[in-house]
Amino acid sequence: MGAASGDERGTTERVLTLLGLLQQRRVWTGPELAVRLGVTPRTVRRDVERLRTLGYPVHAGQGVGGGYQLGPGQDLPPLLLDDEEAIATAVSLLAGAGGAGGAVVGAGDAALRALTKLDRVLPIRLRHEVRALSGSVEFFGGGRAPVDPEVLMTLARACRDEVEAGFGYPSGDEIRRRRVEPHRLVASDRRWYLLAYDLDRDDWRSFRVDRMSGVSARTWRFRPREAPDAAAYVQEGVASRVYPHQARFLVHAPADTVRAQIPASAAVVRRRGSGVCEVLSGGGDLDFVLMRVLLLGHDFEVLDPPELGDRCRALAERLLSAGVATSPVPDAEEP
Repeated sequence: MGAASGDERGTTERVLTLLGLLQQRRVWTGPELAVRLGVTPRTVRRDVERLRTLGYPVHAGQGVGGGYQLGPGQDLPPLLLDDEEAIATAVSLLAGAGGAGGAVVGAGDAALRALTKLDRVLPIRLRHEVRALSGSVEFFGGGRAPVDPEVLMTLARACRDEVEAGFGYPSGDEIRRRRVEPHRLVASDRRWYLLAYDLDRDDWRSFRVDRMSGVSARTWRFRPREAPDAAAYVQEGVASRVYPHQARFLVHAPADTVRAQIPASAAVVRRRGSGVCEVLSGGGDLDFVLMRVLLLGHDFEVLDPPELGDRCRALAERLLSAGVATSPVPDAEEP
């Protein structure tokens, strides 16, 4: 039994070594691989078949210039990285997740998803090197508000492992400690948010990651609750709930057209038919919200609040009077 297990482990290690060699160079001859692996060419052929069975498209060419090469497949198979490649990949993903991915739509959240997967298997001995290298990288320009990649990783692990998290968060003029059951990290075009169940307020809340301090994850696991749609909840909060005034409109234009005209952080657009959509937006002043929808250039109706209809009529009268000259315009005075 022990000998069989040892043989099986030796075969597995050899096949993984073969995979690593095939990823390093475009073409290897059978004799070259046999020398590198310390086996016969017949064993190399068997190991190549094992890789093919696992889904790796290993092609074999005959004649001069022929040999084994790893080709593209329909599905992405696992990659085998050495220490230097793993460190470089992790540092790049940390940079993308932390804010450098703002130039490419969805790059930041995709980087974080990939980094979370890599974190499962990254050896502990490499993690301090990743932190040291990522700390020496700086970025400039616009895009998403930068956040500490380590904070993102702590929260991503807590979401993945279903453990409680804690952090300081502004509340009025002070910073209060919050205890939450994290559910999802959500990336907008400008910021990272955490959707979590707030244990002290007994309700779902969204938190801006760049406003957090002292982020930590506990070992206490929780049973996941039924959660709202993370992206929709955060977007509605950013575009509406955080403001003192909210308004709903029925806009006579396709939802896709309106979404292309207004930032996701400024309004929630819901499809209501082939050529009609509902727009939910908020602001410090209802006139500002009204002008935002008016400037879209489509016919629309006010759904809520009712008093906004009066503001529409007042604004319409003001615009009409501005378009009619009732008195001559005096000439400009000489300086």
